[in-house]
Amino acid sequence: MPLTTSKQMLLDAQKGGYAVGAFNAENMEMVQAIIAAAEELRAPVMIQTTPGTIKYAGVDLYYANVSAAAKNASVPVAIHLDHGNSYELAVQALRAGYTSIMIDGSQEVLEKNIAITKYVVSACAPCGVPVEGELGKVGGKEDDTEDSGVNYTDPEQAVRFVAETGVSSLAVGVGTAHGIYQTKPVLNVELIAELRKVLAVPMVLHGASGLTDKDIRNCVSCGICKVNFATELRIAFSDAVKEYLHQNPAVFDPKKYGAKAREAVKKQVMERMKICGCDGKV
Repeated sequence: MPLTTSKQMLLDAQKGGYAVGAFNAENMEMVQAIIAAAEELRAPVMIQTTPGTIKYAGVDLYYANVSAAAKNASVPVAIHLDHGNSYELAVQALRAGYTSIMIDGSQEVLEKNIAITKYVVSACAPCGVPVEGELGKVGGKEDDTEDSGVNYTDPEQAVRFVAETGVSSLAVGVGTAHGIYQTKPVLNVELIAELRKVLAVPMVLHGASGLTDKDIRNCVSCGICKVNFATELRIAFSDAVKEYLHQNPAVFDPKKYGAKAREAVKKQVMERMKICGCDGKV
């Protein structure tokens, strides 16, 4: 089916008490793996690209990749700009055909975050494309940006942010971090529940790679409607390639080790979809 937006996906998840899995893809095999997992489990899915991924190969190429794969899928697939870092990039993704946009102004003071987010929402609204904002910092490393601290989302500021920007969903800071956890994260699931009481829009959890199944389930049960996974998929893909080439050093055909890596990513995605509870929702 054609690419769909993320808006109804997340509203359905909010109503149904589950979360949509949002998975970052770096290449064709990862896109194929993510959609194959969604098909097998009958789950809605979001495929994401970061500014760093787009810088590597271009927004048009990644859009074409996901769009072509989604055309033959029988489950809803959205393509999402993850951690859009400028108005210009957001508009570039929108013009390319992305069906979901994130603008991340969380590094800025509240007023500036509101202003840039509202600007992107205004650009996307005529096309019916939903926008995810972020309030409160998610620590760790995302592309070329690294932040060692975690800034928890303030409920009062969150209410103001959503009201003034018009975002369709909100990424919240609750103790997670991007990349590989060096120490055990301290999640504030009580804050998620508190935010759920005052916010009408679906909430998003970033930095889920490395969290335990229990951690993710707790976050979803308290109100998270979208969970992002990136680093663990890269690890699954790369480890599968390394293992295959170690066992078959004479192989030079990328399709051989690409197929093994695709299988590994599909398995990882299916496991996470089940934890999020989005399996069987299509």
